Amino acid sequence: MGKTKKISVTGLMLMIFTSIFGFANTTVAFDQMGYASIIWYVIAAFLFFLPSGLMFAEYGSTFKDAKGGIYSWLEQSIGEKLAFIGTFIWLSSWIIWMVSTSSKVWIPFSTIFAGHDATQNWHLLGLNATQTVGLMGVLWILVVTYCATRGITSIAKVSSIGGIFVSLLNVVLFVVSLSILFLNHGQLAEPFNGFSSIVNSPNPNFMSPVAMLSFIVYAVFAYGGMESMGGVTDSLKKPEKTFPRGIIISTIMIGIMYALSIFLWGISTNWHQTLSGHNVNLGNITYVMMNNLGFVFGNSLGLNSTTAITLGHWFARFAGLGMFMAYLGSFFVLIYSPLKSFILGSPKKLWPAKVTKLNKAGVPAFAMWCQAAIIAIFVFFISFGGSDAQSFYTILTDMANISTTFPYLFLIGAFPFFKRRHDLNRPFVIYKTKFSVYSTTILVLLVLIFGIIFTVIEPILEHDLITAFWTIIGPVLFGAIAWIFYVVHEKN
Repeated sequence: MGKTKKISVTGLMLMIFTSIFGFANTTVAFDQMGYASIIWYVIAAFLFFLPSGLMFAEYGSTFKDAKGGIYSWLEQSIGEKLAFIGTFIWLSSWIIWMVSTSSKVWIPFSTIFAGHDATQNWHLLGLNATQTVGLMGVLWILVVTYCATRGITSIAKVSSIGGIFVSLLNVVLFVVSLSILFLNHGQLAEPFNGFSSIVNSPNPNFMSPVAMLSFIVYAVFAYGGMESMGGVTDSLKKPEKTFPRGIIISTIMIGIMYALSIFLWGISTNWHQTLSGHNVNLGNITYVMMNNLGFVFGNSLGLNSTTAITLGHWFARFAGLGMFMAYLGSFFVLIYSPLKSFILGSPKKLWPAKVTKLNKAGVPAFAMWCQAAIIAIFVFFISFGGSDAQSFYTILTDMANISTTFPYLFLIGAFPFFKRRHDLNRPFVIYKTKFSVYSTTILVLLVLIFGIIFTVIEPILEHDLITAFWTIIGPVLFGAIAWIFYVVHEKN
């Protein structure tokens, strides 16, 4: 038998980069904090992404044969009960992502045809735009669940095409932005005023110290997903050298790419002229900024106003097509994959028989319909809660950010307990002393905890209790459900 080809440092870097770097994160960052977001992305890279990535590599290499993914990591470190609760909250992060994206997905869909976000003009059965989009989001999740429970998952392959389009968006941003800078003789649309621009946001919602500190959750979200790379160490050439080298270089590379991309947006986008309007929100920000990029490029080339507007529409359409295909493909995987992985990876005794049963398509249909019902209820209540479009998409984005960040509290917090075990075969070790284990764990936990606390406190200080409630409800609700599940199982 031939030897399996091992992954080199370059191959590992490409895997990490394509898994972690998100184009849409750069537009959200610029909208929320302008140039000031750069420093937070750098902090998150070195105080969260790098140290946690090395932790996950130790977990993954030690438990490489475990079938339960992060459930196995936690169960072998902190016990079955906390592992079940922690992984249930991890599952909830994907559910909340689907809550958020089932409504957002209609924005790129409408942009493909209109050249801009047309959802704010959608009205169905006398409902306002936010309620209509919410109802469409419920319909989306029901249709996707129906198809997936019947084995119609081949459509997930379009995500790779969408990924190519989204990758090309980075190329478009770099080439067009530098062209605009050259054509405009080095003039930035958003003035860069040295240190002031680095620390102060042009967004009035992010000027207070609490609001600025809450932005760390957005930055952590931009680096999320490294736990999925933990199991690749056994496929690397000399993993003890390749993985740390690969992740250190990737941290620097991704940090520079995020910083450079955010700066490039300032070449075409003046925050007060383009992003301060009521029609701009965290759902359509990518398409607004891509539209504006095309329009400014047209003006810089000396095209007439009508042609420049048309060019902007085509830039937005290109972004809309790529993002819609990426969302579509992702949904057909995420609707069943995390759920199936968790249910089959955790002890069957913890679940009712119906939940663990797989249908003819090999998926847990009953569990998937329960998941769909939960998502639909969330979307319905948020969209019919009286929020305008800006508040609606801010709630959805904050929910996704917090839900994605929360499971890391378990994974990072369990690491010292994992290191205490002396009966494990550890083929890959980075943290070799108690000091490095505990100091790194405390540092990363502080970054996560402060980010979560300030994200929840900020809307409370603004007397926006609805946003605060929905922001934190995901992890709290699912953590409570998991705890009740386990307690009932213990009593029985």
